[in-house]
Amino acid sequence: MTQLIVLPHVESCPDGALIEAEEGKSICLNLLKNGIELDHACEMSCACTTCHVIVREGFASLNPAEENEEDLLDKAWGLEPNSRLGCQAIVGKTSLVVEIPKYSINMAKEGHKK
Repeated sequence: MTQLIVLPHVESCPDGALIEAEEGKSICLNLLKNGIELDHACEMSCACTTCHVIVREGFASLNPAEENEEDLLDKAWGLEPNSRLGCQAIVGKTSLVVEIPKYSINMAKEGHKK
């Protein structure tokens, strides 16, 4: 198991968290499995940006982002060089420090229709 440190987030994880992440599973799945809510409006199919996370430590250990993910990340709120979609970033053997951005672009959650 790999350590996954989640920095404090007002709604999802007010005190932050330290969890044992399952290698080979996405950051999103690991967070959800440990009771930390991370939006995933497209049901983790790499079709939105609601599971956007910022990997503060361990970014280089993640699987490379594919073109589709990179195109979507361009639309994410608060994009940083070490941003990933939580549904696409696969946990490896290296511990990670992850920040959930303050905002996400979730039209469904906000009551907007596409």
